[in-house]
Amino acid sequence: MAKFELKLPKMGESVAEATITNWVKNVGDTVEQDETIVEVATDKVDSEVPTEVSGKIIEILFQKDDVVQVGQTIAIIETEGGDAAQPSAAPAKEEVSVEKVEKTVTQAQETVEAADFNASEKFFSPLVKNIAKEEGISIAELEAINGTGKDGRITKTDILDYVKNRGSQPAAAPVQKTAAPAQTAQPVAAKAAPVSVNGQDEIVEMDRMRKMIAHHMVQSVQTSAHVQSFIEVDVTNIVNWRNKTKNAFEKREGEKLTFTPIFMEAVAKALKDFPMMNISVDGDYIIKRKNINLGMAAALPNGNLIVPVIKNADQLNLVGMAKAVNDLADRARNGKLKPDDTQGATYTVTNVGTFGSVFGTPIISQPQVGILALGAIRKVPAVIETPEGDFIGIRQKMFLSHSYDHRVVDGSLGGQFVQRVANYLEAFDPNRDI
Repeated sequence: MAKFELKLPKMGESVAEATITNWVKNVGDTVEQDETIVEVATDKVDSEVPTEVSGKIIEILFQKDDVVQVGQTIAIIETEGGDAAQPSAAPAKEEVSVEKVEKTVTQAQETVEAADFNASEKFFSPLVKNIAKEEGISIAELEAINGTGKDGRITKTDILDYVKNRGSQPAAAPVQKTAAPAQTAQPVAAKAAPVSVNGQDEIVEMDRMRKMIAHHMVQSVQTSAHVQSFIEVDVTNIVNWRNKTKNAFEKREGEKLTFTPIFMEAVAKALKDFPMMNISVDGDYIIKRKNINLGMAAALPNGNLIVPVIKNADQLNLVGMAKAVNDLADRARNGKLKPDDTQGATYTVTNVGTFGSVFGTPIISQPQVGILALGAIRKVPAVIETPEGDFIGIRQKMFLSHSYDHRVVDGSLGGQFVQRVANYLEAFDPNRDI
């Protein structure tokens, strides 16, 4: 028999870790080569990790919700044939560590049980009691220390500060002196689940992806100085061209022709014109991105948000853009995106018009510096200028909402960029071939 170490494989560019979400197989189960053994999640994408060999799982080294680094061993599989491999160092060290911890805990418990602190009405943790006994601190002294923990309880920091200053100052003095740092050092307890006061409200915990989205959105608002510019665009030529072209396009290419690739094409062109919108911020440094990778924000059926990325969008023609948009959108809806599909965006576009919104104020995806929201296309009365004079007509119009990071993008650049996108859309050739 031989032992094979199953490691977390490379999940894509710039993906260094993943979270274990579910073990499909358990210890003792037999697996076949390429069979899924565990499900993991990166920043936003869930993935399956298959086994590279056939055999029996004899050890699982990480549990559900554990964070694993790429390249770390996650399971040991026993295979047929070959010389038995030496057990991995990690499990052996872990066993020794557990034995030491158990021995230490047992010794601490015995020490605490030997001391009589039951006469006090105050609560003292086993650790505090053990330190008090080893340092010869009486119950009276212990009770005199001002605790900085919850409900005035004495913490490890409190008693160690007392020991350090013992004999030179009253018991309360050193604790008062260090009260603020001690409180700051206390771990933040997990917030208890809210309780329905009337007994009728339903309490639902956020799923993993929603928690990540919430964290990223708050972090972005705290990081970037968000500013918005809005511009109205006449897209009548685009609407008319798509209406007369979409059926032939689908028959020829086997792909649906939506408005999204047309808009993405215009954004990619504008980013080439204004490369300082295709940047990211790292502290006090600006990183000018060589490639134009467009993030395409999309809402999933469960209400969560995901942003697959069109790589090198400026190098695609309209057919290539349509295929890329459809492929990413389809795989996003069906949970088939790979971790690398959501990495490396340099600018993001979100279509708020899908849900009927006229415009919006989207939050920037860090560390990018801009995001464009596409509003709903509507028929509106508009003034049409002609050589013979002005008249009122029905036009197809929409709003573009541009959010940008005012730390590095001033109003002139932010405004000119969205205006350039609008110019490309309004100049769309209604007789264009595809």
